[in-house]
Amino acid sequence: MWRHSSFSQGSDQTCVDVSIGTGAVRVRDSKDPEGPTLLFTEVEWSAFLRGVANGEFDLPNR
Repeated sequence: MWRHSSFSQGSDQTCVDVSIGTGAVRVRDSKDPEGPTLLFTEVEWSAFLRGVANGEFDLPNR
């Protein structure tokens, strides 16, 4: 089952969908649901989420 971010509610639908299954996580562009998907292992996805929580991907202040 694909999940869409609750933060993408307005007219700007620039978001991703995520599907978490047994042993794999899939990510796709919400504007192109029939397009390509990225495939990650559960370990890779967990590392990504930890990085997000730790601010590793924050943009620098300008």
